[in-house]
Amino acid sequence: MADEGLQKWTVIVLTCQHKDSVYAFQRELEVRQKRGVLPADALLLTVPDPHARLGSGGATLNALLVAAEHLSARAGYSVVNSDVLEEAHILILHTGRDFPWDGCSRAFCWMPVQRSDAVEGSVCCLDLLLDCLSSKICAGSPPGVWVCSTDMILNIPTPRRISWDGFSGVRVVALPGDVGFAVDHGVYLTDAEARICNIIYKGSKETISCAALPDGKVPLVSGPVFFSRTVAEKLLQTHVTSPLDGCTYLGMDSGALPLEISLFLDILLCLCSDVTEHEYVSGERSGCTSPSGPQGAVVRSGRAVLWRTLRGPSISMLYIPDGQYDYLTQLGREHVLRLTETGTETMILSHIKDAKSVAEGSRVINSVLEGDVLVSAGAVVQHCHLQGPVQVHSGCLLSGLDLTSSSRIQRLPLSSDIIVQGHRVTLGELKLTVFTAFGAHDNLEACSDDVNASFLNQKWSDFYSRTGIKPQYLWTPERTESCCLLDARLFPVFLPRSGPAGLEGVCWLLGGAGGLESWREAWRLSLRDILILTDQQMELRWREELFFRVGRRRAVDALRGHTNLSLLPFFRAAALAGQQEELLQVLDSVAAGSSADLGVAARCLACIADVLGCLAGEGKGGLRSGPAANPLWAPAFQLLEEGNLPAGVQELANQRKHWLGRPDLLVRAARHYEGAGQILLRKAVMSAREFVFIGQGEMPPMGEWQEVECPARLDLSGGWSDTPPIAFEHGGLVVNVAIKVDGKRPIGARVRRVPEPHLLLVSSSGEPACSISTETLCEHLADLEDYCQPHAPGALLKAVCVCSELVCVSSPVSLKDQLLERWGGGLEIHSCSSLPHGSGLGTSSILAGAALAAVYRCTGRSYDTNSLIHDVLYLEQILTTGGGWQDQVGGLFGGVKLARSAAQLPLRVEVEQLSLTPDFLSVLQQHLLLVYTGKTRLARNLLQDVVRSWYARLPSIVQNTEQLVTNAEECAKACRDESLVRLGHCLDTYWQQKKLMAPGCEPAAVRSMMKALQPLSLGQSLAGAGGGGFLFLLTREPQLKEAVGEILTNIQGIGSFSVHSVELDMDGISIIQKSSEHPEQQQKT
Repeated sequence: MADEGLQKWTVIVLTCQHKDSVYAFQRELEVRQKRGVLPADALLLTVPDPHARLGSGGATLNALLVAAEHLSARAGYSVVNSDVLEEAHILILHTGRDFPWDGCSRAFCWMPVQRSDAVEGSVCCLDLLLDCLSSKICAGSPPGVWVCSTDMILNIPTPRRISWDGFSGVRVVALPGDVGFAVDHGVYLTDAEARICNIIYKGSKETISCAALPDGKVPLVSGPVFFSRTVAEKLLQTHVTSPLDGCTYLGMDSGALPLEISLFLDILLCLCSDVTEHEYVSGERSGCTSPSGPQGAVVRSGRAVLWRTLRGPSISMLYIPDGQYDYLTQLGREHVLRLTETGTETMILSHIKDAKSVAEGSRVINSVLEGDVLVSAGAVVQHCHLQGPVQVHSGCLLSGLDLTSSSRIQRLPLSSDIIVQGHRVTLGELKLTVFTAFGAHDNLEACSDDVNASFLNQKWSDFYSRTGIKPQYLWTPERTESCCLLDARLFPVFLPRSGPAGLEGVCWLLGGAGGLESWREAWRLSLRDILILTDQQMELRWREELFFRVGRRRAVDALRGHTNLSLLPFFRAAALAGQQEELLQVLDSVAAGSSADLGVAARCLACIADVLGCLAGEGKGGLRSGPAANPLWAPAFQLLEEGNLPAGVQELANQRKHWLGRPDLLVRAARHYEGAGQILLRKAVMSAREFVFIGQGEMPPMGEWQEVECPARLDLSGGWSDTPPIAFEHGGLVVNVAIKVDGKRPIGARVRRVPEPHLLLVSSSGEPACSISTETLCEHLADLEDYCQPHAPGALLKAVCVCSELVCVSSPVSLKDQLLERWGGGLEIHSCSSLPHGSGLGTSSILAGAALAAVYRCTGRSYDTNSLIHDVLYLEQILTTGGGWQDQVGGLFGGVKLARSAAQLPLRVEVEQLSLTPDFLSVLQQHLLLVYTGKTRLARNLLQDVVRSWYARLPSIVQNTEQLVTNAEECAKACRDESLVRLGHCLDTYWQQKKLMAPGCEPAAVRSMMKALQPLSLGQSLAGAGGGGFLFLLTREPQLKEAVGEILTNIQGIGSFSVHSVELDMDGISIIQKSSEHPEQQQKT
């Protein structure tokens, strides 16, 4: 909650009726703080009410005292000092009475809402309330105390602009309600300035109608109340004054008599302008202790203290006309409707074997459904693990049922509108689950002789007649209070002969197997008893256990089903809760069992790396990117290289156990898991070699050069979608164009056979006048063994030798003998590029394609361009540089192309050369310009980050990938329609997509260049992955090279740059034959 526009709380206090709730609820608050839902620096306190009947006012005073006491201790005071309230923003939330439909109170009742938070977790009524208060009501308020009950859900469509300038006193928040609803609640009576004159609680319709506002609604007493700092200080003072000290834990510890006071009808009422002192102190009020009863003197004394202490400050109302107030009543039907009508998702944090068995309009929340479990529209299943066949009819609510209950659920004669719950209770040393069943239309508090009273939606008389049960079996004869369903001892807990009753106890009540005698023999409890005995820690643990069980199963489904579900929020939740061990075991199992789909195995290892990163903690342990060649991990890597996936995964897990102790070790382990995943990714991409077809012909003469040259490529849209694993998990689509730079093809290779049985590898880069060459002589197989290390001398050309099968590095036959036997001598291989390193124009991939082509020709083998595309993919895997397929497509095929790969393995690239008119190609060429930015890009770092984000299926990356493909389709259409304007728009869109894909790919100097060139361009982008290299732009007018140069010259701080013309190359890779005797003579083919 550190976001802008949210109230930053100093203290959040949650009060609870039962002392046993403290530890359970405190942990729930702390979990939310860890998840980032609550402010990281807020003090979280769970405070039990000192007495059972304390009232909302007494609970507020006690909570305020505890908060002030903790703040005073933090400030170094030895006694409570009200000065700590001066800058404090305190929120007090009351959990209120027990809720029959959730044993963890209304506050922690799960709602069918799913959020895209950084850490996955439940959304309870408390969370909805906190969101509403922190963002739409309390934001911007001055220091003071907010008080609110958690027994309702507030819905404020838009944040309120509330003026707090110079505010003092008390402000209440009121929401609109109908007169009929307000009869059972409270309303505020206000004057023209929204000052509160009186509070009417459970008044007549005529009295309540007096509070009606111009919109015809009445302002409900709906919860949130704000006490300014000065009023909060006065309220705090009363904790040392008798008899109000009886409201606090200090008073209880001092022997003071307990006192029940109301927040609204005692504390707030004394501030209302139309209330006199006599009316306030001596008046009878519905829902409050009588001032003339047995405790009358104490009640009057307490009210008198409040009047003397608080009277004076104004109390005003903030009315929110478009707000909604949903009080969580005890009516089961209302709760079922609330759950089925909230949100839009049918399945919330659940794992369902057959999603089609869950009807629209139902809700399955935090549950596992296996087998044939049919959930009808209007039904709810929450916190359950069920095994079918089970039919959940409309209007039903099943809650808290575990797998052991499934066989009994299958035999239950369930009809519509039935609520069956499992409650985890503690009875002394005994911990067990007690089951209850009710009708959704039952009124729990209706007297049994009421004509509308029912049980299981049947009249009591019908129920007595069907079962033989008599009223005295349910309520003791000496009971003086009304006999209501809430107190009926209906539910068997323990059978004298067989132990815990289990679900069979309610089966008979529903009309199933069983009998009256066994029911009567059982020790039975009422729902009220069960709610009091509920072990909320056990209940919350069960829900948490289900949550992580669901999460693990959903992870397995996402991995095996190749879905785009982001698992990272669940991984964070598991790490925070210490649930990583089972999760890691599940991921190990999926990885080890994925030999037939290495893409799945690679993603699994990336997921394990993410779990380890989450365990290290955000920003702790170092950067995720780093080396992954520690010798301790080498045995596992070797097993993966050999194709023994199960053994490799097991060895990784064995090594992992030694790296879990510190954040830095966890991060290093994560790097090695990413390294292991890269091995599997490379093997998956190598499947592209299925589409390489090399023919055999006649070798040219010894010494005859075979030379090829290639254009560079400009990526017009879709880049990154061609990058494995995106290319085969999502599918890629790219539009690019082959270009000459300043009228020349900048990339080439030439090869000839030589008599000496060695390999001479020569790489040249840079402009001819200042080129740099490196020469590597390989005379032994050992000289080639570092072909898989991209920074080794001549690594690219060594990889060409291996990929083209010039030699076999693992053969026992020497390099000399292999060369003599197969080729009659050695080879001299030259590669050259006039482009700067990191140009973004696809140099290395195109260079690899050129060298392969020259080697094949020199050794008498034939190929087609499509085979070269896939061959380069294979080569870059054995070189371990990775990368996609669009670079070689762009430079080996001429013209403007649309290339695609499907979401499948083996990875196959299909290229379509767009048929564009010569006139449009000429116009396009005149409007394209290149600007060398002088910045060198570091694509490898960008690539690692993108692949990591894709494996995590970050929603932003998944959505951006979809849009990359869509924009590429639009780009191809713009070209076909010969629209430069639309093409320019696609280029601008593409650049924004690149920046989303790889944040940090736009250096500040490049940003300045692009901004300055904006008036001249229809669209612009950095070439390739970005981060530096060449900027290309589609200009509004043709031939703007000089104008672009002038603009850039006037920009300070951008460093050196150069502007280059672009010429479209329609041929792609081209063969130039040179004789050994006359190298200056050449022929282009």
